[in-house]
Amino acid sequence: MVYAEAARRRGDDIRLMASIETIGCYSDEPGSQSYPPLFNLFYPDHADFVGIVSNFRLRAAMKRLAAAFHANSDFPVETAATFAFVPGVSWSDHRSFWRQGYRAVMITDTALYRYRHYHAPTDTPDKLAYPELTRVTSGLYAAFLKLAREGVD
Repeated sequence: MVYAEAARRRGDDIRLMASIETIGCYSDEPGSQSYPPLFNLFYPDHADFVGIVSNFRLRAAMKRLAAAFHANSDFPVETAATFAFVPGVSWSDHRSFWRQGYRAVMITDTALYRYRHYHAPTDTPDKLAYPELTRVTSGLYAAFLKLAREGVD
């Protein structure tokens, strides 16, 4: 929040802020993924994807990032542009940038909706799915590089 406010005061030209909010927990087991109410009607019940989340105003930027990720990775990606009041949608650092009028998205494995160790003392490195985390990280690197070269507008 402090950084976003300072950036706004300085007039920083931030084209897209990407908040990476947990990206290391994955499972292909049925029932390993949960959601806020009603989202389960539209999204998979297994936790084998990375999500990109935005508010409605930023849907185009979110879709552009997702397309850049998809063009550079075969790892499954799901997107959601929705209301900020949906539990979990604005619980990360991107919210501070929204409040300052910047474009921002959250990239997530959906945190507490699939990972029972989220923000707990049991959240230790042995719980991470390193092969999947590597694929997601590589895909994000390539997607950010593509957007940096082409622009986000």
